[in-house]
Amino acid sequence: MAGDPIWRISQQDLDKLMTTLDVTFVRLSECALAANAHLAVARAAASTIHYCLRGAGFILLDDETPIRLTPHTLVIIPPGRAMTITATERPTTLRNTRKHNNDGFTAGSSQRHTVGDGEPTLVLACGSFRANYGPALDLFASLAMPIVERFDVHDQLDQVMAYAMAELAAQDVGGGPMSAALLKLVLLALLRRCLVSTNAWVERFSILSDPPIARAFAEMASRPSEPHTVQSLSHAVGLSRSAFMARFSAAFGESPMSLLRRVRMRHAADLLAANALSIDQVALSAGYQSRSSFTRTFRRYYGSDPSEYRARAQRTASSSAAPAEDAIEESAAA
Repeated sequence: MAGDPIWRISQQDLDKLMTTLDVTFVRLSECALAANAHLAVARAAASTIHYCLRGAGFILLDDETPIRLTPHTLVIIPPGRAMTITATERPTTLRNTRKHNNDGFTAGSSQRHTVGDGEPTLVLACGSFRANYGPALDLFASLAMPIVERFDVHDQLDQVMAYAMAELAAQDVGGGPMSAALLKLVLLALLRRCLVSTNAWVERFSILSDPPIARAFAEMASRPSEPHTVQSLSHAVGLSRSAFMARFSAAFGESPMSLLRRVRMRHAADLLAANALSIDQVALSAGYQSRSSFTRTFRRYYGSDPSEYRARAQRTASSSAAPAEDAIEESAAA
């Protein structure tokens, strides 16, 4: 409901990225959770990848909206983030599980990891990896937020991930390079979505066109509550105020402060739809000390008050949840 990404990589830059992408490291595990089980995943120095093979559940990160897992959901988590994976159907049951620490399962440390008693209701391929653009730029190391993209059975990424796990488990000659090549196929499928996905993560890869401006945008997007100014942003990326304004306007077609308001409103819309914070808390998270000022700005962008937007988002989620859960149950029964 919050709209398309504000900034999207060009087709030419995406082709360049995909041509030179190199997966230099990968470790994968199959993680199987019984109903209502929870798996604490330890912080990792590298980015981690989680692909839902079957079942349903959530990934929980501190201070972020729970990430819904359904078959063929692909999630990439930034380095240094602990999380909890849970095999529960509804996020209302998760309120007491959102505290993480340094202990827990290390993704990719074993061939298979099981949690809970009984048949698994959630099975994922989980692991850590490093993917470079050119000789040194780790594409995912500086992620400010998780990447979440949903594929379907026709993309066949579940088969590719299963094949990669099998190669690592077999420990045959060439298993490492083979699994790296297979993970590269998964990442290439993800990068193709940069041109069509409506999710905000696609903005991450616009770093190829103008890195200082991309860093300023990443600062806005990852910390919308901060009191950003043109002066603070230009200083943070090492540009003069005039050069920053000119290059920013050339990249986005609008001023930094105009774009910042759009970023904050999109962030607020996501928080309202998640229904986890009060409206006053959403306003603060979007950089507004005054609820009335926040409400006026939000109404200008979305045509409704925050409370009305939240109610509409909840009605939409409720109407779509039942068919999705029925489909998951039918798939499991089959």
